[in-house]
Amino acid sequence: MSYTSAIPERDPRFTDYHPSLTRQAALAEANRCLYCFDAPCMQACPTHIDVPAFIKKIASENRLGSARTILDANILGASCSRACPVDVLCEGACVMHRYNREPIQIGMLQRYAMEGLHESKLPLPFASAPDTGKKVALVGAGPASLACAAELRRQGIAATIFDARPLPGGLNTYGIAEYKLPFGVALHEVELIAALGVKIESNVDVDAGKLAELESEFDAVFLGMGLGEIHRLGIPGEDKGGVTDALDLIAGYKDGSLNSVKGRIVVVGAGNTAIDAAIAAVRLGAERVTMLYRRGPEQMSAFQFEYEHATLEGVHFGWFVQPIEITGRAAVDGIKLVRMEAVDDGSLVPIAHSEFILEADSVVLAIGQATHTKFLNGKVQLERGRVIIDRKTGQTSNPKYFAGGDCTNGGREVVDAVADGKRAGIAMAAWLEAQHADA
Repeated sequence: MSYTSAIPERDPRFTDYHPSLTRQAALAEANRCLYCFDAPCMQACPTHIDVPAFIKKIASENRLGSARTILDANILGASCSRACPVDVLCEGACVMHRYNREPIQIGMLQRYAMEGLHESKLPLPFASAPDTGKKVALVGAGPASLACAAELRRQGIAATIFDARPLPGGLNTYGIAEYKLPFGVALHEVELIAALGVKIESNVDVDAGKLAELESEFDAVFLGMGLGEIHRLGIPGEDKGGVTDALDLIAGYKDGSLNSVKGRIVVVGAGNTAIDAAIAAVRLGAERVTMLYRRGPEQMSAFQFEYEHATLEGVHFGWFVQPIEITGRAAVDGIKLVRMEAVDDGSLVPIAHSEFILEADSVVLAIGQATHTKFLNGKVQLERGRVIIDRKTGQTSNPKYFAGGDCTNGGREVVDAVADGKRAGIAMAAWLEAQHADA
């Protein structure tokens, strides 16, 4: 199936925040690298890409060879080159910092290598191993499941992914800002992985009954369903028209169903997803976009570079305020806030008589996602709604079940989910082989 045929024409308001490197710029940047032995950038990458090796291949003008080195470690190398917070991972560990020099642009060089592969229209440089007769069901079509399925195919194990959405890719497809990770890049990666023989069944809601079917039909199950819905504030007025959540806003403009945003937009939350939604609202035509957070800028969970980007885009910020009501008749006309202050123990308390109303035409919630594990119905051990796994193998308390990604860690980076999926794929293959040997 061609998933890229579903891609809407790209909105010029959401073109790449950073343009691709030209051949000349890539060669110049690659030749700055010191090709460190025991490179700290490689250790800082959750998938441990051999960074010096792939950069050296770019320097020697072996662009496709560079892509293969990346893919050996990270099957979603294209997405991660765009979505990874390289400032705090590989580039943050670059030895150039010791010499007060700019770090090597590892993310941009990785993107250059992966774009070379994609532009060539070549398949992934791997072949599936001979069929072992074993088969695995994977729940969710996000980065963890895709990485796991690719590894299983390389080990000769049949892999079928079940996902509730019309298109696979998880948050790579639906939840990351288009100017960071375009719809087409995420879906092209899915197509390449599917070409390894991975089956993807969309529009399938895996509930407790469906999970029981999968357990009986497949030799093992991988749980990669990510997280659930955005948390609610639990205040009066949340059911009014004009209240939405950040992921729905981002998914809407990425799939072409949302073309404009009007009026005054308030985004509640201060994480990276909140910032993606706020910037999207600005670019979609909002009159004014304000992000609200109950603490100060030093405590926000968004990366500093994301915050700086948002301010450059024209997003406004309201610090130390807590929503207590969404006002309006049938639709939103404002949000009632109370000012907060820190006390001696570091906790926040409302300031007496400090309530005020901020006018708004829409409120976008971005205060974290709930877990989505109730359907597991006791199949595996959970802790605060998260699936507990052996971090070295991804195996759960139920030996037939493995897991990875946000459903196990509460929401980290795409690259962490890829690392989880690959580890689990390798461990599942070993476990299935041992089961066969014992049979």
